[in-house]
Amino acid sequence: MKNMKTMIKSALLLICGLSLWASCADDRDSNPTIQRPTSFPMNTPAYATSEIDLATSNTLHFTWSQPEFGFPAKVNYQLQVSLTGNFTTSVDEAEADKSGTKVADYNELASVYTVCEANANAADFAKALQQLAHWAEDAVPAHQTVYVRTKAIYTNVDTVYSNQVQIKVAPYYIELKDAAPIIWYLIGSSIGDGLWANSADGLGVSVIPMYAITGNTYDKKTGTGDIEYIGYFPAGAEFKILKTLGDWEHAICGVDGKPLETTVRNGDKSGDWKNITVAMAGYYHISLNTATMKCTIQPHTGTVHTYTTITMPGTYQGWKETQNAMTAINTTVENHDWTTSVSFPADANSALKDPEGMKFANGSWAVNWGGEGFPYGTGIAGGANIPYKKGTYKVYFNDILGAYSFVAQ
Repeated sequence: MKNMKTMIKSALLLICGLSLWASCADDRDSNPTIQRPTSFPMNTPAYATSEIDLATSNTLHFTWSQPEFGFPAKVNYQLQVSLTGNFTTSVDEAEADKSGTKVADYNELASVYTVCEANANAADFAKALQQLAHWAEDAVPAHQTVYVRTKAIYTNVDTVYSNQVQIKVAPYYIELKDAAPIIWYLIGSSIGDGLWANSADGLGVSVIPMYAITGNTYDKKTGTGDIEYIGYFPAGAEFKILKTLGDWEHAICGVDGKPLETTVRNGDKSGDWKNITVAMAGYYHISLNTATMKCTIQPHTGTVHTYTTITMPGTYQGWKETQNAMTAINTTVENHDWTTSVSFPADANSALKDPEGMKFANGSWAVNWGGEGFPYGTGIAGGANIPYKKGTYKVYFNDILGAYSFVAQ
């Protein structure tokens, strides 16, 4: 009997060993060998023999084939443009060169594609050319040959570039400005009217914008960086932070059972994600980096005052501190966020001995906030006059931070 058990055990070990060898062999056969392509084909657009007027066009269509990595890899693609056909120094590299010796000969469009085609925004294309050429307003060429190639990024493995294709465009002048800071939006049970109206019409009613931070730097191309918010949240409050109004699939969401903890929903289409929750009533400071999407929520320990009125006195209305009252946004809880619309007939002249501008006040000069930034900034008690620019704006103000933003309409 003992020998029989030994024989059975040996047979089972042999079978297991053969199975393991077979599975490993199958595993090796199914693991592809990564190839290292040196290039990949980009197709010449059908419109290449014509001229594209960038000022009147919406998009430019480009297609290419995936690089031969040996299997269908998950690849990100970006378009690059050159006026000379040389792709040696990018605009970003030239701008980062403190010696000033590097001259850019190509630029990279910011949009990232995950399929082998792109409908490049014509305005973005025109801006990329302006950033590269720095044409004067009266010296933009009527006709321009542009060389385009595609960069393929297989993350942590390889970066490959396609062949170049030539197209003809009619460019136009664009006044180059740094991208405005990207702003995300709060929505929830204690935000605004608490109705969760996720739409452009809900901004300033059910939705409150976060604020850029004075003194911080933001990415010149994308506007990403740190933004913040402070407000009152009652016990049991629930909310989310939205990247884009009307979109629930790109947001900072909550973690079930863990108040104030967050997770990132970055395009996931699976159902409704959890809300951020608040266990204890109080004032909370929310910080969000829009590049990394890291979000932290902590209790605010500073002194907080409540106001029943916030006004906007300034040169444009004769410095009448009781007029141009703002509207409280939060109507279900203690309010610290205000909004209104305003039109400035001319730029404030900040070069005067007594500079023109405007401030935020609590209906009198007893408490007022001013700052040197426009269209966004952080006001301080008794600060400088805010140097507004001509135009019509939607205005947002947080009286705890002293933060403000003017959104051109």
